[in-house]
Amino acid sequence: MDEGVERPGRELPEQGALFADPVEHEQELVGYRGPTACSAANITYRQLDYWARTGLVVPSIRSATGSGSQRLYSFKDILVLKVVKRLLDAGISLQNIRVAVDALRLRGVDDLAQLTLLSDGATVYECTSNEEVVDLLRGGQGVFGIAVSGALRELRGSLASLPAERADGAVEDTPEAAAVDELSRRRSARSATA
Repeated sequence: MDEGVERPGRELPEQGALFADPVEHEQELVGYRGPTACSAANITYRQLDYWARTGLVVPSIRSATGSGSQRLYSFKDILVLKVVKRLLDAGISLQNIRVAVDALRLRGVDDLAQLTLLSDGATVYECTSNEEVVDLLRGGQGVFGIAVSGALRELRGSLASLPAERADGAVEDTPEAAAVDELSRRRSARSATA
């Protein structure tokens, strides 16, 4: 078998969406700065910077354009960062991870949620059904799996409390940000009356 991402079993045709999802389009405008992406994906800023510079996982909303500029990562970018981290922790080579990331980029977030990545250490397989997973396990060799849906749920939970930013520069409201803004308003009002 060739190294890289493979699909066990037979290929089935896929039907595309007739209309774009307006909620998904709105989410494309929301991004997260590097430190937030690092926190959510459980990686170091050094890893994030290296992966962006080498093209492994580049920010899809805004890349750094010089000193002082901030990269802006989409939800999907951070999900891919989280999967890359798990593959690295499992001992997959960076070469195979690059092939897997190329395959992940082609999918939407909903498609990724239906995906399980299995690896025998040399090859990464993408499985979208229980039958495909069973077919791989029948081979008798040891494999490990990453259910992307689990990483997706973890990521949604961790990003809910982290600051987001819109691509147009507006700050995305979160309950925590609203609480901080309210606190700031109260402090300003109190200092103005004192």
